[in-house]
Amino acid sequence: MIFNSNNNFTVNFIICGTQKGGTTALDHYMRMHSEVCMAKKKEVHFFDNDKYFLTNSPPYNKYHKFFNPKKNHKIIGESTPIYMFWINAMERIFNYNPNIKLIIILRNPIERAFSNWNMEIQRKREKRTFLESIHDEMKQLNKESKQNRTYSYLRRGFYTDQIKSILDIFKKKQLLCLMNENLRNKPKDTLNLVSEFLGISKFKNIQKITIHSRTYTKKLGLEEKQLLNDVFLDEIESLEKLLSWDLSIWKN
Repeated sequence: MIFNSNNNFTVNFIICGTQKGGTTALDHYMRMHSEVCMAKKKEVHFFDNDKYFLTNSPPYNKYHKFFNPKKNHKIIGESTPIYMFWINAMERIFNYNPNIKLIIILRNPIERAFSNWNMEIQRKREKRTFLESIHDEMKQLNKESKQNRTYSYLRRGFYTDQIKSILDIFKKKQLLCLMNENLRNKPKDTLNLVSEFLGISKFKNIQKITIHSRTYTKKLGLEEKQLLNDVFLDEIESLEKLLSWDLSIWKN
């Protein structure tokens, strides 16, 4: 039993990354499972909210207000993709529940960056061209700079260091890494991995879904793609070694 008559409970899994990687689709699938209690909204943004952690007593009661577990629920979870990227978030999550399970979905970092930029263009928070924004960020990559929630098109795509930071805190068995292409093209197989990882029954009546598929204002140009291929080649190869994945489809 994960809660009692006083409604005391602990969140025991988080979809913590990556932004524009497929977390919305996975969140949607999770909400269709009868044994899963998801937060009342996607992206709770508790563990990346620095004001909650100014003292040694974070207001977990505020976090728990986002959940309403029932007796049929075996697990409780939420999806906030910035957690993977946000410094201190993983340590905060560990302090909350050291046995929590984490799921991340990884997307080709070139596609992810372009999708991220497109989203900010449509939100009218970005006025630069994609190429301008890339060049501006490249100048900052090797510098210690304050994390930026909005203009981190490249930084968020360096997954290897983010995963290593997670594994510095959590055991390997607590982390499930998924590939975006597999969730899109083989949802049944991918969700079987998720159900096994979380210890719940298999998903039923799985149908492919497309969520938040934005109409791009422009296509990714050849110059931009070649530049990003150079930026991310070493990263992709490092990720292949870390996860024992074949990522040749990301290199074309």
